[in-house]
Amino acid sequence: MQTLKDLFVLFFKIGLFTFGGGYAMLPLLKDELVSRKRLLTEDELLDMYAIGQCTPGIIAINVATFIGYRRAGVGGAVAATLGMIFPSLIIITLIAMILKQYMYNRYLTYAFAGVRIGVVALIASVVIDLWQSNIRGYTDGALFVLALLLLGLFSLSAVWIVIISAAAALIIGECAKK
Repeated sequence: MQTLKDLFVLFFKIGLFTFGGGYAMLPLLKDELVSRKRLLTEDELLDMYAIGQCTPGIIAINVATFIGYRRAGVGGAVAATLGMIFPSLIIITLIAMILKQYMYNRYLTYAFAGVRIGVVALIASVVIDLWQSNIRGYTDGALFVLALLLLGLFSLSAVWIVIISAAAALIIGECAKK
């Protein structure tokens, strides 16, 4: 079982390099928790991520709390959550202290533009990985297209997309049994 210190350090490291929010965090979580440490399977990670996305609050914090709790109970949840929060707290405080005087510095502007592009690449990588590991046939592909259309046409929240997708999968699964 993970020690609380190990959970804190692990999520501190993930929080330190998670630029772009919860979606950009997924490749780091997969690399650390699934590939390197083998604490979770990819399916378990995706399940926890889906739950973290559906609950109120920041996705990254929700996922860290959920994973920490699963690994070491309430203490693990607290350690993982604090580990995820502290890098942002430190970085935002430092940026707030110096950004005002350097906000229009062209080098800083270039650096932020580069970070944004890197985040887009990370998110695209996650989408490709998720597609390859979860779209296993025409039915899955059709469900994906349905969710994408609902999101694009009706701007439904992520909670509704997940609920509708889960309900559709249950109906499809039951119909396939008959």
